[in-house]
Amino acid sequence: MFNDNLEERYNLSIDRIKEISQNAELDNEELARFYMYEAKFIVKLDEIYKLSKSGKLDDYSLEELQKLNKSLYEELDPKLYGTCYGNPKYACGIFGEDLGKILSFLYVELRGLIVLAFETRLDEMVALQELFIECYLFGNNVNELKDAIYWYVSDYSDDLIEERIKELLDPDEDFATRIIMDSDLTDLRYLYKFGEYITDNELKTAKYLNTLSDEEINSMARTFTEGYRKGFELTGKDITKKKTVNIRFCLGFERLVREEIKEFAKIGLKPTIYRAAYNSINKTISGAKVGYYGAIANKQFEYDHKQDYALYFNNDFVERKLGATRLAYEKYKDLASVHGGPAVMEVFGETPFEPENNDFSYKLSDKQQKMIVKYSNEASAIVNNYIKGEERSFTIIAYPTPEIGDKFEEIFGETVKINTLDYDKYKTIQEKIIDALDRAKYVEVKGQNGNTTDIKVSIMKVNNPDKETVFENCLADVNIPLGETFTSPVLKGTTGRINVSSVFLNDLKFTNLTVDLKDGFVTDYSCDNFKDEDGGMEKGREMFKANVLYNHETLPMGEFAIGTNTTAYVMANKYDIVYKLPILIVEKMGPHFALGDTCYDRAEDVKVYNPNGKEIISRDNEVSILRKSNPDKAYYNCHTDITIPYDEIGNITVVDYDNNRTDIIRNGRFVLEGTLSLNDPFNE
Repeated sequence: MFNDNLEERYNLSIDRIKEISQNAELDNEELARFYMYEAKFIVKLDEIYKLSKSGKLDDYSLEELQKLNKSLYEELDPKLYGTCYGNPKYACGIFGEDLGKILSFLYVELRGLIVLAFETRLDEMVALQELFIECYLFGNNVNELKDAIYWYVSDYSDDLIEERIKELLDPDEDFATRIIMDSDLTDLRYLYKFGEYITDNELKTAKYLNTLSDEEINSMARTFTEGYRKGFELTGKDITKKKTVNIRFCLGFERLVREEIKEFAKIGLKPTIYRAAYNSINKTISGAKVGYYGAIANKQFEYDHKQDYALYFNNDFVERKLGATRLAYEKYKDLASVHGGPAVMEVFGETPFEPENNDFSYKLSDKQQKMIVKYSNEASAIVNNYIKGEERSFTIIAYPTPEIGDKFEEIFGETVKINTLDYDKYKTIQEKIIDALDRAKYVEVKGQNGNTTDIKVSIMKVNNPDKETVFENCLADVNIPLGETFTSPVLKGTTGRINVSSVFLNDLKFTNLTVDLKDGFVTDYSCDNFKDEDGGMEKGREMFKANVLYNHETLPMGEFAIGTNTTAYVMANKYDIVYKLPILIVEKMGPHFALGDTCYDRAEDVKVYNPNGKEIISRDNEVSILRKSNPDKAYYNCHTDITIPYDEIGNITVVDYDNNRTDIIRNGRFVLEGTLSLNDPFNE
């Protein structure tokens, strides 16, 4: 269906769209204006498609490319968003709620044509153009429009999902790889070849990396690729069986990514590099971007459309999408079996996003929320059947971007140091902490300075302390930087309250977040984000449920950890960037509690050892063990860390089976014998 008579269909559709751009023959003047506006946008992308296909874009100057890029994305500027069709509130104000929501959805889908034109993906362009014409012909008939969109996502899900999975697994799908490896990276025009939004942030990042020596770039690349290799080694997985690694990054870091590709080649791995999804069918349920991407033109726009799939999400579509996923993985099962997993480069530095509630955005119904949980569980099981958890690994690292401020270069250098802290020093210190924790019946965590945290975390009993442990000594391998000890808590008896004054979870800021748990499961939660609005506390609950609980009614505590990277904490406070750091670094800067699955999900039967040779036995909890008897109930397919900063911690205390108490942290500082040097950064 996708590839039938493409050239003919493209020409017919673009000719019709050109006519609409000049004269939309609709009685409703506002509706005609919308379709003429969108038609002109599509016609512009037809021109870009032809320029891309002919190679003439390569002749554009940097100034010409910047002007073109700006013209494609400027209407999403927050200053203009109030009168943008992509704003559901604006669209509903013009067309009424039912029609406005649909047209705002259509607006978002059509913006996918930008990257398709740069990649010259004629098949997907044709499908979108035909959808546009079909919607135009239905005018303001809401039911017909809903049906048109439903059948579009249903009919094309097989093709779009297969293509997405192929991009993940097949290194020959190399649009981005070719740009990275073949371009002159000192000529910043290369950034515009991706078709993504490019701002000064991406340009300055690329410029800065070009000032670093080959030795500095190579050292950073080896830190990343060695972390990936160690992830296999430490879990007893054979990396020589793998042939591909999925590299994910933000534009501007291409010089570093090029070197990483070369380093991965030395261990026998080819890159797969795909773009963050641009169509509703393949976007993540959470709205998180997975893949490479450029600047985000408007985070409120992204937030407003996170649940657009509520327009068409029903049981039939769930089955269609699951079926398409299963068929695609079966088709590419040989590629899947040799795929090693993701290597992720995160960035930080942008102004934190605090979303505004938009009452006109699509919202999942209670019934749909249950469907999402079913879909996520079954989709994850399909993926794990072909890319097995016990055979794959990952690594993740983070770097700042120029958005962080005038001291970007200083902070970048400090981040590189944090990513390469003394392995042996931290290994020894964290072993001291683990020795104390291994004696625990439970760990008591209490807040201070207004923090109301008061929780007991039950710990699995160690019966053979010479050979077993329940806490992992997390150093610089899969999770860079180093600096934490973590476990899967025993759920029964894990009861109390977690509170933090301010925390960023999944790119959203939560203010005065409180989470109550009983026997390891969330029982209540609140935040103050919308407290001054009518119904504000309920809106805060809705935000937490959608973006942390992922629409589950509750989640278990899948991880309890103590972060030891005080160097990162002091650096963050020195530059006043704590609120800009990613969870990857923040989780090392205090105790954290993860809601969702354990850190060993779908690989619980793989024996894992600390550097001292002790086996980590706490790979299961009362939920994950259900995989042996009731696998549908064993996983939630999410994991979100909530970190409490040192200065809000009154004490972290081990309570053993004889009720002896041993403090690890008191009044925000380490007090356990053998760990006092962790306080040195506080005194520098």
